[in-house]
Amino acid sequence: MFDTNKKIGILGGGQLGKMLCLAAANWDFKTYILDASPDYPAGAVCTGFTTGDFRHYDDVLAFGKDMDVITIEIEHVNTDALRALEQAGKTVHPSPRALDIIKDKGLQKEFYRENDIPTTKFELFEDEKSLLAAVKQGDWTLPLVQKTRTAGYDGRGVAVLRTPGDLQTKLLSGPCLAEEMAPIQAELAVIVARNAQDDVTVFPPVEMDVHPEANLVEFLLCPARVPALVLAEAEALAERVIRTFDICGLLAVEMFLTTDGRLLVNEVAPRPHNSGHHTIDSAQTSQFQQHLRAICNLPLGSAAQKMPAVMVNLLGEPGHKGPAHYAGAEACLAIEGVHLHLYGKAMTAPFRKMGHVTVTAETLEAALKKAHFVKNN
Repeated sequence: MFDTNKKIGILGGGQLGKMLCLAAANWDFKTYILDASPDYPAGAVCTGFTTGDFRHYDDVLAFGKDMDVITIEIEHVNTDALRALEQAGKTVHPSPRALDIIKDKGLQKEFYRENDIPTTKFELFEDEKSLLAAVKQGDWTLPLVQKTRTAGYDGRGVAVLRTPGDLQTKLLSGPCLAEEMAPIQAELAVIVARNAQDDVTVFPPVEMDVHPEANLVEFLLCPARVPALVLAEAEALAERVIRTFDICGLLAVEMFLTTDGRLLVNEVAPRPHNSGHHTIDSAQTSQFQQHLRAICNLPLGSAAQKMPAVMVNLLGEPGHKGPAHYAGAEACLAIEGVHLHLYGKAMTAPFRKMGHVTVTAETLEAALKKAHFVKNN
């Protein structure tokens, strides 16, 4: 039901929360944020802000009791409180059951295996010492990817171990998993949405160019430069994944296209995602409006792409911490098709996401050329 008085509670007040609130404001929807400080990006644009910790049971429960719909902008929230809110009759999307699986990368990988969803070979380990022993015994060989089971975000919690020296300097502590390094031809992401009526809409797959040091998306290209058959297979796989998880809202499905033509699911995120930011400027419906449509059980919007787009993440400069300065902004804004989005973070740090730029053009090649200018200026 379309109700502008419905109170939508969002756990997390970062840039995703901010952009959700901005999308909601177009329909006069009321948005409320729970996070540590109203100085966070969403604080300036939401209807109301509650200072608290979305990881704490009491904070989430008290916040959610006054909401009609509760959603997230980050996975690492207190799901016990969300279960209690569900039992009290509140609408919670994504479901706490799905969240518990997704926020533990070990459980997430086991979910894929149990449901015959293609993914890389993996093994769970009690801690980094167990993984190191498995490598020394020859059960696992380098190179491999190590991931911490919980708390990974924005490139953290992932280590690519290529050499014996990496085992001494890059190994991450705590419960983890090891996975095979897939022979990657391209990294793709598909944003898919589902509402409570079981309607599903899939955005066109995007191609991700990942920064090798930060493990963050540096360029994102839509449409992805892969054959049409692969695009169709990626969309079908994303739809299968969201239905298997039984999620309402958005699901970002990151995939590997291997050199032998297989699609493997890497990870998912049950919320708006960095790989969907370009939709604000280049799609019929932005990922943020689509998420609101889905969690409020409204008709899903068209996910069609209006024109080719390249998205550039604006990351904090390596070696610099302190107040944010946006050098080159005027030169970039002078270019047709350049759309600048700043998140409102006062302080920058190496590789911190400070904003993004979406570049649109008649062809992907033209957009990519402009995007390189933006990145270099």
